[in-house]
Amino acid sequence: MITRIDHVAIAVRDYDRAYRFFSTLLGAVPGTSSRVDSMKYLWQNFSLGDLSRLELLTATGSGSFLDGFLAKKDGGVHHITMQTPDIKKAAAELERNGIPYFGYQEYGDAWKELFIHPNHAFGVLIQIAEFTADDWLAPSVKMQEGKKFKVTGKKGGCDLSFSHPGGGTVTITLSAEEMDRLGKELVDKSSIS
Repeated sequence: MITRIDHVAIAVRDYDRAYRFFSTLLGAVPGTSSRVDSMKYLWQNFSLGDLSRLELLTATGSGSFLDGFLAKKDGGVHHITMQTPDIKKAAAELERNGIPYFGYQEYGDAWKELFIHPNHAFGVLIQIAEFTADDWLAPSVKMQEGKKFKVTGKKGGCDLSFSHPGGGTVTITLSAEEMDRLGKELVDKSSIS
């Protein structure tokens, strides 16, 4: 039902300060963002390292759904987003197990979601969503379209980057000796028919 945790969403009062904190101090790479006027909030995705992601949420006016959450604090973890390959199957599984959900929405093929209230998820608001992870990331953290891997030579070895099914890339550094062993294993394995 769930393939992975995609991101943790943090709601904040001071968006500019939080943006600087995560991007400048922690090195998070800003990805997609949007202002949702109907719900009076803004969201901004960030990538950290190879596969970690955060989302900042902030109210853009009074009457935002974030007002109650931020009433007595400057910020905090708002929800955890988990990816599913099929939102309808996920909803059916929740129903079969007596777990209520709310907020089912489909935004075309780009994003389909539902939420499990903290009362039914051990105190945590859970968002389950069906989407393609790379659609929400900055180009600088994604593999070039159509490529599955990239080799970057460096003194004494290389960096070997792979496109990750959860979006973005994962990179490992190999020494010259490890490169040789990998090459030999690839040749050996490719000769097996």
